[in-house]
Formats: sequence, structure tokens, C-alpha cells
Amino acid sequence: MSRVWDIPVQDSTRVRDVRVAAEAACALGGLDAHATAVAALVATELATNLVKHAGGGRVVINLVDPVSPADDALCVQITSLDHGPGIADVAAALRDGATTARSSLGAGLGTCLRVSHGFDLHSRPGRGTVAVARVGGERLPRGASSRSRPGSRRPGVRAGGVTVPLAHAEHSGDACTAVRSGSRITLMLADGLGHGSKAAQASTAAVEALRRSPDLLPAEILRRLHTALRTTRGAAVGVAQLDEDTGRLSFAGVGNIGARLRTADGWQHLVSHPGIVGAHFPATVPVRGAAWGPDRLLVLHSDGLPSRWAPPNDPELLTHDPAVVAAVILRDAGSAARPERDDACVAVLAPAPSDGSP
Repeated sequence: MSRVWDIPVQDSTRVRDVRVAAEAACALGGLDAHATAVAALVATELATNLVKHAGGGRVVINLVDPVSPADDALCVQITSLDHGPGIADVAAALRDGATTARSSLGAGLGTCLRVSHGFDLHSRPGRGTVAVARVGGERLPRGASSRSRPGSRRPGVRAGGVTVPLAHAEHSGDACTAVRSGSRITLMLADGLGHGSKAAQASTAAVEALRRSPDLLPAEILRRLHTALRTTRGAAVGVAQLDEDTGRLSFAGVGNIGARLRTADGWQHLVSHPGIVGAHFPATVPVRGAAWGPDRLLVLHSDGLPSRWAPPNDPELLTHDPAVVAAVILRDAGSAARPERDDACVAVLAPAPSDGSP
């Protein structure tokens, strides 16, 4: 099921909780002792940074699909989010060993970049910082950036996301995943009805069914998922599929799944059809198509995200790892005045940088 560790970090007493959570995620994901030690180090450093530099924040740990399809173990994704002062010089902060706090581990963000299997960070002065580290699976050559290869199995497109539970619960009823079949990559987001473990069973069933049918088209995937989810409480599901050979994006959704596509003319809504996958399936499933290109970006989200969230307008952010983009959207959509009222998930499909730059 969609096990999530969501730890608020307001003071140094929570740093240990973050480290323990990272170790527990590694155990559940089947990672070895070395990967577990790496995850513990990265999680501790990111949590320490929240206390020392950001005035507090949040660490979310998800189990995500491995980078290499040959890997059996899941990856542990550690996401740090804050509304702090931000980092004025990101390049300097990412130098190995850089630190400004006397009581820091001395590892620094540079070490997180070096030892993680994937690492990316976005920061804006006055708005805060989001960092995403992945541990497990195929290791990048030293000095390579996760921006050149997270999520997707080919260099032309990347996929990633972040999932959080309601009220820091153990399980989220939302889940997302990406699968590939030949030239087609499929991004799916499922929102099990309600929240908690029963909702998580439904979204997990959707993920597992998609992994068994990566070669189907979006409407066919939804019909296959409807059968697979009949023994669960059901879910809202959105399926986006990109054919890299034709440059066409197709989207089909049943239930309250949001989808927005960034185009040259702005952000376009891709509307889901009413219904419940696994319970009340529509007679026909409309499939919406759009052209894909290097300036496109697709965002899928569950209704745990406020309906009036604003798409990002930072061109530099849109070049980052899709999981970072997803985390920034999640962070900026909520606030203390607008607490989460449900599980939430944001998933992003994005082109890879053409120059492979970090």
C-alpha cells in the first residue's frame, strides 16, 4: 500500500524521527545496508537544514519505482519542503562539504548530491526551498545530475511525483506511478475513495494493475483497472500517455482527478469524466489528445490539492526534476490557513533537458 512517512520538523528533536523513518522506508523497500546508511545520512542532513536554516519545515518519504527496470527494490524518495528564507547561492550550497552552521554534520547538500542516486533542489529567496533525494536502484556516474535521468527510462521524458497523507497518517489513499512500453510512457494517478488504509488498498491495486498492462492505451487501461478495483472501494484515476515517436499526449480520466498541460499559450485543463473506477464506470471514456514538445509540462493531481492552486510560472523551476516541480506545487498550494483536508498527490511529466545540464 501507499506507505508514507510525513514528518513535521520544527525543532532538533524531530531530526531523529526523520532518520528512523528513512531507515524504515529502506527496510520496507528492500534496500541493502549501504543504501540504508546513505538514506539515513541524507535524511538527517535535510532535516537538520530545516531546523538550522529554514525555521522548520516538513520531510516526506515515499517509496517510488526504481530508476532501472532491472532493479527489484523500490527507491526511497526523501523530500524536504519549507517556506524559509531560501538559498541565495544554490551553486555554493551544493559544493561538497559546504556548511554555515557550527553544529551541522558537516556533510552539507553537496554530500547529499554526491551520495544519492538522484538529487535535485530548487530554492528562491523569500519563498523557500524544496529538495528531493532518491536512494536505491541504479547509481549515476559521479558528478551526474538526477535531472538527466529520473523517473523515465529514456532520455526524452521524465516523470515524478510526491504523495502525502491526511494528518500525517501512515498510509495515503493516493498513489502515482509511471510505466514504459516501447515508445510510450504512461503516467497514472489514483485517488482511492476516502482516505486511510482502505483507500490505499484501492490506489495500490490500480498501480499494480497498470504495471501488468503497460502496453494498453489510456481508455483500455481504465477499463482494465475497473475490473481490478471491483473488490476495493474504488478510486478516481487519471491516465496520461505520451508516445515519443509521434509526439502525441493522450489523457483519459474517471473521477475527480485534475490535469493541466502547459502549452505555448498557457495552461490547458484536461477534464476527467464523472464516475468511479471499480464501482461506477462510464459507458464511454473520452480521450483527449494534445501535441507534446520541449516546452510542455503535464501536472496530474488528486482533489487533496486545493482547487484554486496556481500553476508554477517560474521558467527555471520547470527545468527541474519532476518530483521537485510536484513538491513545489504541493507546498505552494497549501498553508497554515488552508490545512490539508484529504490525502494529496501531485505527479508531473516533463521533457528532459536537451543539453543534459544539471
